Amino acid sequence: MTNEPVDPDAEPPAPAQRQEAWRGQGPVIGVVALGGALGASARYGASLLWPTPPGAFPWTTLEVNAAGCAVIGVFMVVITEGWAAPRLVRPFFGTGVLGGFTTFSTYAVDIRQLTDLGEARTALGYLALTVCVALAAVWTGAHLARRVVVRRTR
Repeated sequence: MTNEPVDPDAEPPAPAQRQEAWRGQGPVIGVVALGGALGASARYGASLLWPTPPGAFPWTTLEVNAAGCAVIGVFMVVITEGWAAPRLVRPFFGTGVLGGFTTFSTYAVDIRQLTDLGEARTALGYLALTVCVALAAVWTGAHLARRVVVRRTR
């Protein structure tokens, strides 16, 4: 894909051109799907190991998101500053595994359920804490990874 501007008056691509464009994306779609299945399975496993009772603070989801965000911070530094990763590594691990593992959709559902159960304060605390923890985890992971990568390149 390119970042060229789209001409609204241009003719749509011929079927052969569309097929060729999709053919190149097949491996990417496949590794994202595989990685997503692995990440979502790991997240589901965490929810089975550490279930959250109704109305309780959803610590498992918070911890999964924090861990996933920290790994995202490390991963992005490693593949952009320390290692020339093969083409499918980023979509497999970054988008697939980590995208499937972190669960901001469950975060939204947890907030809704807490609110529905009359736990508005808990929902609000969870709402704010998750954003702060996720951002801090990405920053910390990236910061620590950058320190290691810089040491290795000296």
